[in-house]
Amino acid sequence: MLRALYERILYLAGHRRAGTWLALVSFAESSFFPIPPDAMLVPMCLARPERAWRYAATCTMASVLGGLLGYALGFFLFEAVAQPVLAAYGHAQALETFRAWFDRWGAAVILIKGLTPIPFKIVTIAAGAAAFNPWIFLITSALTRGARFFLLALLLRRYGTPMRSFIERRLTLLTSVVAVAILCGFAALRLI
Repeated sequence: MLRALYERILYLAGHRRAGTWLALVSFAESSFFPIPPDAMLVPMCLARPERAWRYAATCTMASVLGGLLGYALGFFLFEAVAQPVLAAYGHAQALETFRAWFDRWGAAVILIKGLTPIPFKIVTIAAGAAAFNPWIFLITSALTRGARFFLLALLLRRYGTPMRSFIERRLTLLTSVVAVAILCGFAALRLI
């Protein structure tokens, strides 16, 4: 089923209303949808590199707005809606881990997890369930999602098609390195 859905998302990347579909997928992925917007962003940036920044901005804005929906699901409807969604994707246990991390690390969790391939919906729902400060959530979501999508757009715009296979194989490594750098920055700030 996921493969068919993924193929459909790739098809939408070539649709004449691809920008609208990209926004919808980015929005939905932040709260309940299983396929990340990268599946559309990569081919769209390769096909129209002059629009890469626009596509990254679309992903960022829609993802942050979708994150607010995920936050609301976690805050208002955790037991009725959010918990079954997370369980359906096999992430029910991850929520308790995130709650503990939010209590200890706060905004750093959103900054780091928003860059990595860990589904952002887990972060958004967990932030709501933990009643994390919504303004800090909004700001850190915009920073981290923007960094992720604009980095992807930059690499695709600059290096083109050869970058696609690198991204498909090494995006996890690349974003994890950035996440570790952010974590080291937070650790250094705590020590100062």
